Amino acid sequence: MKKALAMLLALTMLLALGATGAFAAEEEKTEIIVFAAASMTETLTQIKDLYEAANPDVTVTYNFDSSGTLKTQIQEGADCDVFISAAPKQMNQLDIEAGEEKNPDSLDFVLQGSRLNLLENKVALVVPEGNPKGIKSFDQLAELLKAGDVFMAMGNSDVPVGQYTQKILAYYELNEEDLAAAGCLTYGSNVKEVTTQVKEASVDCGVIYATDAFSAELEIVDTAAADMCGQVIYPAAVLNISANPEAAQAFLDYLSTKEASEVFEAVGFSPISAD
Repeated sequence: MKKALAMLLALTMLLALGATGAFAAEEEKTEIIVFAAASMTETLTQIKDLYEAANPDVTVTYNFDSSGTLKTQIQEGADCDVFISAAPKQMNQLDIEAGEEKNPDSLDFVLQGSRLNLLENKVALVVPEGNPKGIKSFDQLAELLKAGDVFMAMGNSDVPVGQYTQKILAYYELNEEDLAAAGCLTYGSNVKEVTTQVKEASVDCGVIYATDAFSAELEIVDTAAADMCGQVIYPAAVLNISANPEAAQAFLDYLSTKEASEVFEAVGFSPISAD
């Protein structure tokens, strides 16, 4: 009986030591907190699996939302190691090197030397299944908006996809306030909300990114040319508030590798080569 009890105690101690060791191993992992534009949700989730498999000592934690919301959270003190915006504007507002015109509050959050233009996307005009309104192009959409004969979803003014859409409206000399008052527009707080509205056919069309259209299996009827809204550039940078700047830089470097680029390209992103 004493022998059995001794063996049981020994086994209990071994299990306890094993659990402690496993806990210690988990505690030793380095966490990288990445704030990224909502349009990157699917690709970065896939990349997380690839990166953590190759780097078992690292845990990647994401916060996906509109770039404007993420910028505000960073400004207000949220923990973040890497920021990836869907437009230069929000990154510039955190980058002291962007100058007073682009960064009027003189915010200084970007780790100098780490910033790069990571990806390019396209602004797309998408329609619900079956395309009930028969919309075929931005040119046609402009005429339908002028006639008050269409209901379109777009991003809010503080969201990059909304800002790109505002430029398209200006290109066609359309007044956004008048269109909203006429009941032609509805809004989403990020690109995923706009995508959902189109997917659920609660609107006749929407303006989102080509990558979100791919992920949601929505029909793209047209894409905006650069002279309509400019290039859709996604800048990325390590932040100078990072608790793990070396690990953050290593992850950011990985996003430009061939393995990561293949994930981005599969949904329609165009990786931008370093100068």
